[in-house]
Amino acid sequence: MEAVIAKARVLVEALPFISEFRGKTVVVKIGGVALDDPTLRQRFAEDLILLDWVGIHVVVVHGGGKQITALADRLGHKAAFVDGQRVTDAAQLEVVEMVLGGQLNSELVRLINHLGGAAVGLTGCDGGLAKAEVRRPELGLVGEVTTVDRTVLDRLVSDFIPVVAPLATGPDGKALNVNADVFAARLAQAIGAVKLVLLTDIAGVLDGAGALLPSLTDAEARDLIARGVIRGGMIPKVENALAALAAGVAKIHIIDGRVEHALLLEIFTADGVGTQLLPG
Repeated sequence: MEAVIAKARVLVEALPFISEFRGKTVVVKIGGVALDDPTLRQRFAEDLILLDWVGIHVVVVHGGGKQITALADRLGHKAAFVDGQRVTDAAQLEVVEMVLGGQLNSELVRLINHLGGAAVGLTGCDGGLAKAEVRRPELGLVGEVTTVDRTVLDRLVSDFIPVVAPLATGPDGKALNVNADVFAARLAQAIGAVKLVLLTDIAGVLDGAGALLPSLTDAEARDLIARGVIRGGMIPKVENALAALAAGVAKIHIIDGRVEHALLLEIFTADGVGTQLLPG
């Protein structure tokens, strides 16, 4: 009986959060292990469906770096990187489009629908959603988003879970590869999301001793970057999050995608499971 009561307590704990976010939009970016591991991917899909069923609008952006590299290797197109970012020539872009706009997007959409949800897959090129231009020629066909037209998402989000691959249309009408974290941040800004949740392969932002920092303000995060506490690949992730904060997204969450149901734990519990970034 105590176990049953404990389950009821969990549901009651979630009620204030359901009330707060019902009818509002959350953008979630998934990549890394959470996308690669079948069990974690299914748990993530279940989280999305529950959020949708309680009236929280969810827009998903997915990465796919490992899968792109694996297919490129099989096709004989060796991947190259500059400052941790993929160099995308014409051959690599074909692979990126096959993986992001095809394989991964379709698999995630099918999984959500199979589990009882209603998902629709698209890329940033569909419906004129995202336009971009090349600003770092050394990266090749990699774009930075310049404009977002939210029309297609506004028409979908009330009835479906949009699953978006981070491709955008360049000035010549052709596709450009876009960093998934940056794409998700720009999308969150444009559609007025109340939260941007980034699933990562670490617990969140860590202090100098390796302990999780549950909450950081903009000023505190910038200080940690300046002092070298936040370093490596976490720097661009945090900087993109801070840019989204500055553009009006109320909260950014960097959470551990390796934890089952991490998304629900972050949104529906007081303590959460990662680091939240706040203005100030």
